Amino acid sequence: MKAVAVLLSAALALSLPASGVQAQTGPGPTAQATELDEIVVLARRSGAPMWTVTRGDSTLILVGAIRGVPRDLSWRPDDLEAAAARSDMILFPTEGRASVTDLLRVLWRIRTISQMPQGQTSADYLSPDFQARLDAVMASERNQDWRRSSLLILGFDLMKDKAGYNASDGVNAADVIKRAANRARVPVRPVGTVRGDDMVESLISAPQSTHVPCVEAAIAAAELGPDASRERAEAWRALQVPEVLASPVDLAVNRCWPWADPDIGPQLRQQWAAAIETSLIQPGVTMGVAPIRLLAEEGGVLDGLKARGFEVVGPDWRDAPAEAAP
Repeated sequence: MKAVAVLLSAALALSLPASGVQAQTGPGPTAQATELDEIVVLARRSGAPMWTVTRGDSTLILVGAIRGVPRDLSWRPDDLEAAAARSDMILFPTEGRASVTDLLRVLWRIRTISQMPQGQTSADYLSPDFQARLDAVMASERNQDWRRSSLLILGFDLMKDKAGYNASDGVNAADVIKRAANRARVPVRPVGTVRGDDMVESLISAPQSTHVPCVEAAIAAAELGPDASRERAEAWRALQVPEVLASPVDLAVNRCWPWADPDIGPQLRQQWAAAIETSLIQPGVTMGVAPIRLLAEEGGVLDGLKARGFEVVGPDWRDAPAEAAP
């Protein structure tokens, strides 16, 4: 059952809307200029990385979220919740629509998903160098069952047990905004959906080799120990966006399912691009909460907005270019 919990936790990283929060049509009252300033000030004061884009009477606030924030990491989620409650519309990440049938299918095929094919181990897929590094990371384990775990599960376990990453831990920006929308009855719109059967099919049918990059990245994160996830979260709180993206934990999350899936990953990114275009023609203040990598990665949402001539106000999401030598 541990494997089931790991998979469900990964699926929840898509940030499903909270129970009782339903997408609604039609914008709420348009915020006046002074109120807009107050919303932006509140959101920035929270400490979460955020960017604003304005076109005419439309303002988009994009909050870069991460999961796995340690519970004792200090930031100001109440201010972010207050800002979200005063917005006219909330954009949530892609909604995963899984049915009971999808869950039963996962349970039925859990052996296929969680274990290597009969007689195989991680050494059949990893290079000798990475296998040696894996052996070193796992040297303290009491049994050798991990050698027969599927690479998908092995990658998740390395991040959680060795690198300190727990997607459900702490108070995350997406959860805060979700709660504010629920309480203030702010209209909510997920940027798109991913069918549950598509997600399940990608889990069942993907060959072990497709998860090799995930495990390699997870090994690099695990080698840094349980502080790796905290260092990523501290960089996030300090608005050091390039450092967040360079974190071995963040790289591992991006190279593992579902973001690394060749069908689901591009779908998630395309849905955000379309949703942002729509929000910039809708009057009022729209707040969107998205994985920070999706926003700030090379060729991501922020790069796309800047390339189209929009002024994107917020923390630097690229390392400053090195100055030429005199």
